[in-house]
Amino acid sequence: MSRTALSFRKISTCLLKLNQNAVLPSVTVGSRQASTSTNLKEVLEKIVPEKQKEVAEFRKQFGTTKVGEVTVDMMYGGMRGIRGLVTETSVLDPEEGIRFRGYSIPECQKLLPKVPGGEEPLPEGLFWLLVTGEIPTPEQVNSITKEWNDRADIPNHVITMLNNFPSSLHPMSQFSCAVTAMNTESKFAKAYAEGVHKSKYWELCYEDSMDLIAKLPTIAAIIYRNLYREGNPPDPIDKKKDWSWNYTSMLGFDNPDFVELMRLYLTIHTDHEGGNVSAHTCHLVGSALSDPYLSFAAAMNGLAGPLHGLANQEVLVWITKIRENFGGDATDAQLTEFIKNTLKSGQVVPGYGHAVLRKTDPRYTCQREFALKHLPNDPLFKLVSQIYKIVPDILIEQGKVKNPWPNVDAHSGVLLQYFGLKEMNYYTVMFGVSRALGVLASLIWDRALGLPIERPKSFDTPHLKKIAANAQKK
Repeated sequence: MSRTALSFRKISTCLLKLNQNAVLPSVTVGSRQASTSTNLKEVLEKIVPEKQKEVAEFRKQFGTTKVGEVTVDMMYGGMRGIRGLVTETSVLDPEEGIRFRGYSIPECQKLLPKVPGGEEPLPEGLFWLLVTGEIPTPEQVNSITKEWNDRADIPNHVITMLNNFPSSLHPMSQFSCAVTAMNTESKFAKAYAEGVHKSKYWELCYEDSMDLIAKLPTIAAIIYRNLYREGNPPDPIDKKKDWSWNYTSMLGFDNPDFVELMRLYLTIHTDHEGGNVSAHTCHLVGSALSDPYLSFAAAMNGLAGPLHGLANQEVLVWITKIRENFGGDATDAQLTEFIKNTLKSGQVVPGYGHAVLRKTDPRYTCQREFALKHLPNDPLFKLVSQIYKIVPDILIEQGKVKNPWPNVDAHSGVLLQYFGLKEMNYYTVMFGVSRALGVLASLIWDRALGLPIERPKSFDTPHLKKIAANAQKK
């Protein structure tokens, strides 16, 4: 066996150890007994030193090992495929989709705790999994719910600011501004200014992240009710309700099926490994030791873009155009012609394709399964299903995309419309509330592992031409 093969085998073994949850666990995680404490911070205090040691040993042995190559096309093409980040919380496989700490979405739906009688996982449980790598017990999930409910109050100056925004200001702009203004509450920023030791950074980041996640539903609900419900303030947090249920209630909805949808929605939108715009932005800004409030606000400004979180709104606008053209029902032939005309005009079919995935997004699939169970006869859902049958073949025929299959955005807006949340401009705020769980869990680990400020090397085109020419001579 060659040295290269031996080195690759060693790296693979170490990477497998770094993600012990790649298979369904028993009662232990690796060689460590799964935690029974219901206090998340106590669990982290045990896990962090172990992971710090593991990463230090891995870097000592393999720190100079090359794990990828960079091409000129990658540099000009948005860094697609460049291996340049460490994100502990999730990995996106091109063929099977996202795995949260090694667990697929169907596995999370099966294994994560639910409310009594419920069918969808609680986001609190996924957050515990993202932070610790362990499937939590119902008691551990309940402890997160209680802690978030206890931390949910937001400062008066933020409420005043939200209530004074003009109605013309986009919901995502309001959301980002409110999160930024809340950094008056940052324990990390205050301690850093006082000279705290860097070994405490992760604990302060944890405290800020827990506070911020707890407050986001209230902020998001105030924005919604100011814009779409005549400024009527949301009901206060109900300590008996879970995070998703409180958020749904504060928006003004009480349908139990919608609460279940929100639990699913807020779970599956949390994380999509570290290279997407919102996750990478939070990591990048956080690497400058900006506090979690500023880091997350920056991430939300990225999520607001039409090529990222705003895409679910774009899908619904496009579907609405189809209905305007053909009324209640469109034949397959009419739909095929409409789709081809969309592509001929230089536009894309929104909700289809993905930078990494090469199969139907499992986040689309689980939403489709929810729709089949709860709204099988809804006209919009039927149209989405019809589009699903037609679009991939057209995209394959034209050979314009590497992935002709639907992503998460192709379905979520239709479900929200069905339950009465019809204000499309608001959808990305809901996405942002969910995405907080993933990017802030990652940020905690960025500080725990002492990751430095991010500063990749850049070149201008003349220098890159010289490098490429020299490389071709070798």
